[in-house]
Amino acid sequence: QRIMYPHVASAWLAYLSFGVTALAGIGWLWKRDLRLDAIAHAAAEIGVMFTAFAIWGGMMWGRPIWGVFWQWEDPRLTTTALLLALYVGYLLLRRLTDDPERRATRAAIVGIVAAIDIPIVHFSVEWWRGLHQTATIGSPDRVLNPAAPGIFVGTLLGTLAAFTLTWLYLMIRRYQLARSELAREEARRIDLLMSARTAAVR
Repeated sequence: QRIMYPHVASAWLAYLSFGVTALAGIGWLWKRDLRLDAIAHAAAEIGVMFTAFAIWGGMMWGRPIWGVFWQWEDPRLTTTALLLALYVGYLLLRRLTDDPERRATRAAIVGIVAAIDIPIVHFSVEWWRGLHQTATIGSPDRVLNPAAPGIFVGTLLGTLAAFTLTWLYLMIRRYQLARSELAREEARRIDLLMSARTAAVR
């Protein structure tokens, strides 16, 4: 039962991370500001981490209840695995080019399209039958039900708050690193340009 709290919190932060990736991607396509691409990149990396942790937590939680770690027929498990694969692909795509603007544009498109899977993951337990229980996040009748034990509600909300603060810290640090990487790339481009001009003069 205890694994449920970090499992639910990780799922929430996966949604948040990939939502930020999509919104920052839209911002990049509109404003052409590489800082927005840095935010998208940071959020995607952190989202992949929390999605993997949510899947692991779900497997540990589900094994005693379902009798198996994984069941491909379950819509929540399958759509979450797809979400993880999509954003791993997003991160791999970013490695295919050194051009920051081209990389940002391609990644933004993939990040926006991949975000379509977020509501599918969340509502999959309502739309299709499977092993997974109905949603905890976004279900006031489950979390805020007066019949729910106070310790359950308090522990869940406390875990969500602690994980969200951790997410915010990781986002700030990863964004700072992404900005440093952009600065180094810009310095390398300037060096190459200056070297090319020097060679042309000679």
